[in-house]
Amino acid sequence: MKEKEYDLIVIGTGSAMEIVNAVIQDNPKVKIAVIDKDEPGGICLTRGCIPSKILLYPAELIRTIEKAHEFGIFSEIKKIDFEKVMERMRSHIQSEINMIRDGLSKSKNVDYYPFKAEFIAPYTLKVDGTNLKSKTIILCTGSKPLIPRVEGLEEAGYETSDTVLKMKRLPRSVAIIGGGYIAAEYGHFFSAMGSKVTIIGRNPKFLPDEEPEVSALAKQEMQKYMTIITNHEVQKVEKIAVNKKRLIAVNRLNGKEVEVVAEKILVAAGRAPNTDILRPEQGGIKVDKDGWIIVNEYLETSQQNVWALGDANGRYPFKHKANYEAKIVYYNAILKKNVKVDYHAVPHAVFAYPEIASVGLKEKEAIEKYGEDNVLIGVERYEDTAKGIAMNAKNYFVKVIMEKEKLKILGAHIIGPYASILIQEVVNLMYTPEQSAWPIMEGMHIHPSLSEVVQRAFHSLAPPQVYHHIIEHHFGIIT
Repeated sequence: MKEKEYDLIVIGTGSAMEIVNAVIQDNPKVKIAVIDKDEPGGICLTRGCIPSKILLYPAELIRTIEKAHEFGIFSEIKKIDFEKVMERMRSHIQSEINMIRDGLSKSKNVDYYPFKAEFIAPYTLKVDGTNLKSKTIILCTGSKPLIPRVEGLEEAGYETSDTVLKMKRLPRSVAIIGGGYIAAEYGHFFSAMGSKVTIIGRNPKFLPDEEPEVSALAKQEMQKYMTIITNHEVQKVEKIAVNKKRLIAVNRLNGKEVEVVAEKILVAAGRAPNTDILRPEQGGIKVDKDGWIIVNEYLETSQQNVWALGDANGRYPFKHKANYEAKIVYYNAILKKNVKVDYHAVPHAVFAYPEIASVGLKEKEAIEKYGEDNVLIGVERYEDTAKGIAMNAKNYFVKVIMEKEKLKILGAHIIGPYASILIQEVVNLMYTPEQSAWPIMEGMHIHPSLSEVVQRAFHSLAPPQVYHHIIEHHFGIIT
């Protein structure tokens, strides 16, 4: 069998490419093996956050047009060209993929292997009949859709966040198994396009990773255009006609069955690791009970000078987190520094309707860490600002969580229009040494602008018990 030795081996063409590019700039003579069994660009570009957001913008436009009558504007959507919406997305993505593939193929520093890789020994990988060796290996192997064990699911057929991007015809109805971010976003998309959508989640809460009051309001608002069933486990699926499938879900509390009939099933039950393909144990690399690669605070695996970043290590499945980790791995693996990862302020957004964004600690986590007497919570409704009134943005709010003594920002949670934009003001301050709220509280905010809702939340700080009285009795949100 042929053998080739490299200065660096990288598996995955997502965020790890930031490291590859930096290494080439540092050393024009370096030789790197880049391996990826899938189309180049990583999950975010090829089948994750970027294609889904290209689809979600038209869905947002549809919801905005539907709301126009509230402002005395009476409009009509004559036609939604689903095929054009999908083709626009695929065209943009394929163009980027081709550009990355071309760059990898033509680089004099890179040998590009579009094949599967598996460890056969420490620092040795078998790829398409060749053994590749390096003293430095970076694993950015991503993840795949988690498919739950459901009787009849395989036989009936289903879509995932990977395959759904290939759809060319809008299904009349879609049943989504799962109640998290992917379910919420694709539920928004398909319902806006015209499908009848039913979401079936096994958790008692919809969007269980969000604050309870955010989760409750999201369910309340999104149920206006889809059906959301929580605390139910899908136990059986069967095909009952050419374009018709029946799902039987059981209430986890009382055992009662619910039947859902749909043309398509979308499985959005979470993500699973790709380590079954990689066989890391043969490279001396430990994984946890679920198969995610175990790393230390420097992102090094159990095998010295083998590093793992992004989805591969199972920590926060977000592209921006992977980009941050790529920087840490570059510092530690290439520059030989000792920089620890810091996850105190990892933001995320759910691009549904309404939009949701979050950063830092949730209320329960903050109280467990600092004690209830040392935590303050601020809240402000969009509709209590001039811009919120102008937008007729009812029920939406900003929640901020603070450490009492130093007014240190511990977390923030927003549900409403432009949540992902509004939260960035908070995120940036959480990366300053003091993490103080004073710049938001004292900084001059444009009036009337939507950013005032964030500032006012910081000016309405109260103990947790007072906050919950406000949420329940003044906002009408029952968690």
